[in-house]
Amino acid sequence: MVQLDKEVLENVAWISGIGADPTGGTTRLLYDETWLEAQNGVKAKLEEIGMATKFDRIGNLFGRIEGSRYPNETIMSGSHIDTVVNGGKLDGQFGVVAAYLAMKMLQEEHGQPLRSLEVISMAEEEGSRFPFAFWGSKNLFNEAKKEDVMDIADFNGVKFVDAMRQAGFDFKKEDEAIREDIKAFVEIHIEQGNVLEMEQKSVGVVTSIVGQKRYTIVLKGEANHAGTTPMKYRKDAVYAFSKICSQSIDKARVIGEPLVLTFGKVEPKPNTVNVVPGEVLFTMDCRHTDQAALNDFTAEVEADMKQIAAEMGMKIEIDLWMNEPPVPMDTEIIDVLKKASDKAGVNYRTMHSGAGHDSQIIAPHIPTAMIFVPSIGGISHNPAEDTELPDLVEGVKTLAAALYELAYTE
Repeated sequence: MVQLDKEVLENVAWISGIGADPTGGTTRLLYDETWLEAQNGVKAKLEEIGMATKFDRIGNLFGRIEGSRYPNETIMSGSHIDTVVNGGKLDGQFGVVAAYLAMKMLQEEHGQPLRSLEVISMAEEEGSRFPFAFWGSKNLFNEAKKEDVMDIADFNGVKFVDAMRQAGFDFKKEDEAIREDIKAFVEIHIEQGNVLEMEQKSVGVVTSIVGQKRYTIVLKGEANHAGTTPMKYRKDAVYAFSKICSQSIDKARVIGEPLVLTFGKVEPKPNTVNVVPGEVLFTMDCRHTDQAALNDFTAEVEADMKQIAAEMGMKIEIDLWMNEPPVPMDTEIIDVLKKASDKAGVNYRTMHSGAGHDSQIIAPHIPTAMIFVPSIGGISHNPAEDTELPDLVEGVKTLAAALYELAYTE
């Protein structure tokens, strides 16, 4: 246990130091120098424990232990290596470190597995450098298309294609076959919320990843003089927005978990002290683990918005620009995680993920499950992001126990 504590601490410190930002946290973006240094560093660590390593064409890294009896059945674990700007020391990269340490521990204790074990350090998930997310996991299943990224550039004007080729990578060949040997994928991740911490649980067994709908909405009333326009003649867009916001959130609170609703961005125009605002642009983010419930609630809210706008003599434009379905995790692997946790006396709970992860891309293709460890204060994507060491260690042990069941038993 002491050794695992030490290894978790050392490896988290090592990887978060690659791309350490002078202003705090870690910044390691797809195809930049620190990203390449981290991928090559992980590659070296995997080779040190006897894994055969390789990159695919776009930069996903794989480390493999061949199975003794069923080498063509692969059990995979890992996460993404990129960060957000000024990110924390755990998001994504802890999943890579934990997979490496879990497989190292399994080899030392049990030798060669029956099925092949594989660590994956995915090229990208965050969309922090270029306006495209899940580049790593989408390429595993040919869901990322060349035309999606051919014309995009980063905030410095560097083209995606140029950055990729500068780092030594290129597009996948169009006729490259999708792997059929991967029989299970288990990703460990920090929760990025405060449920586990509040309930004093060390581990979360994730049952599903929420579906998301995101909107940009514009309310158009009439800008007018704040002093000379009587209240009864106003078409105040902020007032209309406030009614929409209040009414919608009240309804969401009545329904309760796992539904969540957020009005995150609000831009009134002309946004000055002495003018009745004639227009408001705002966003709405709604999430639920059940597609029908998500559809029903958002349809009701959209109808409410239109009714409020009509009653107040305003126009409304509703643009639904993201519509991602909920993704359930594999019930058999969930059972493996629960049984392994029960056997080890792990203090866990089942829960859903309110954030997106590589697992939501992988799950429709491969049996997939996720393990969460607590986030202190629920903080993530922030230099203050942290998890208590005993919880990190418990997470690695839970992952190792699940991988043992999947790769070492008949």
